[in-house]
Amino acid sequence: MLHYSIFLKFCHFLNENAKKASVSSSIVLEYDRSHKGENQLSYRIARAMNDLTKPFKRLPVALIGTGSYVPETRLTNSDLEKMVETSNEWIIERTGIEERRIAAPGEKTSDMATQAAKRAMEAAGVTAEEIDLIIVGTVTPDTFTPSTACYVQANIGAVNAAAFDISAACSSFLFALKTAVQYIGCGQARTALIISSEKLSHIVNWEDRSTCVLFGDGAGAAVLRTGTGIEGDSAILASDIGSDGTLTDLLLVPGGGSAIPTTEENIHEKLYTLAMRGNEVFRYAVAHMKDSALSLIERTGIKPEEVNVVIPHQANLRIINAVAQRLGIPVERVFINLQKYGNTSGAACAIALDEAIRSGKAKKGDIVLMVTFGAGLTWSSAAIRL
Repeated sequence: MLHYSIFLKFCHFLNENAKKASVSSSIVLEYDRSHKGENQLSYRIARAMNDLTKPFKRLPVALIGTGSYVPETRLTNSDLEKMVETSNEWIIERTGIEERRIAAPGEKTSDMATQAAKRAMEAAGVTAEEIDLIIVGTVTPDTFTPSTACYVQANIGAVNAAAFDISAACSSFLFALKTAVQYIGCGQARTALIISSEKLSHIVNWEDRSTCVLFGDGAGAAVLRTGTGIEGDSAILASDIGSDGTLTDLLLVPGGGSAIPTTEENIHEKLYTLAMRGNEVFRYAVAHMKDSALSLIERTGIKPEEVNVVIPHQANLRIINAVAQRLGIPVERVFINLQKYGNTSGAACAIALDEAIRSGKAKKGDIVLMVTFGAGLTWSSAAIRL
């Protein structure tokens, strides 16, 4: 049985040292039945106290490979002209989108995620057995449970990985990156696979011209690993995430969940599809993307002119141009593939990152600034040295 006075002494020590910012909060207190008595327990507590007072040093994290996948089927603006009251000129003027990809019948979110994952793993030169963490960001999961990440884990044979999903809409890829960086940085994982995959065609109202012209399907992935920490080597320099739950009504799928289940009585209302208040989303998107990106620039000491490539959320060309202007970064340094794929939610910046690297737009040693926003509202950014 634990000696009460020793336990109180230990608790008092924890309380005092919790106030120190440099103290690690990771402590394991075990009682080994094979070593009973106060002396052994005192020794264990002394070791825990010694470990506690050592400054915690985070491990560096590097991005070592990317991959992406988009379905073969193209849905052009001309195709949409036959479906809703719109025109190619109107769509391009308002959004910059020319076409988007649509998943094949029976093609699941996990199928697209798996393809992107395999390409990222190939680029990184890692095997499935080396991966110990899989995070998938999606709002269109294969099933409510299990997670889409578990399906991907099975598909690629990552037998040693823990796998789970996150839901941060269009910000999900960078939310996944932030989460993986924490796992690797504190030594809880060495190699992480982060993915964002969306089958938005499944939740789009194809009779609503204000939203159906915007979205497409696709997936993007990246492999993160413990870095070298050497100046100039690949590294996740900084990342930022944020949310404002008071703005949930600006962009959402109102039905299909526990709040408004889909029933025979309401299915005709199509509450299981995306609804958006576009003008307000535009205003908040520009403001939060700018603030998030500037916070990273300030924290890292990077000057805007040192950023080689900006990869913004591929939602709307007007938003992209407005954010670039407010950051003081020339549009020539902004990577845009919106015209080909439309808005693929969290997958958008992941696909763009992969295409920027594979096309040579972003090269080894470059500093890449990624910034996104999404439903929630959520926003996120990351500064990466390739």
